[in-house]
Amino acid sequence: MEKTMDPEMIRKIDSVLGRVKEPESNLPVGELGIIQKFRYNEHKRALYIFANTYGSKKACCFLITKLIESDVMNRVKSELKKEFPELTIRFV
Repeated sequence: MEKTMDPEMIRKIDSVLGRVKEPESNLPVGELGIIQKFRYNEHKRALYIFANTYGSKKACCFLITKLIESDVMNRVKSELKKEFPELTIRFV
């Protein structure tokens, strides 16, 4: 059963989205629309992240884009783990 997030949880998530920057634009992840939504499952003690991944059709750009994307998502996950050490953090 999913539970609505309390205001403190929302504040912490917003803080993470504000401090993790995308390296090419140096803009916060929260402003770029990379993360679409979060879901919290209290029973499983899990926070699920729904991300909108970058897209590129060119092979050379695809590899670079995926490396940047992976780095950004790892930093988001790391920062969320600092804020919520008791939760499992998963990308969906």
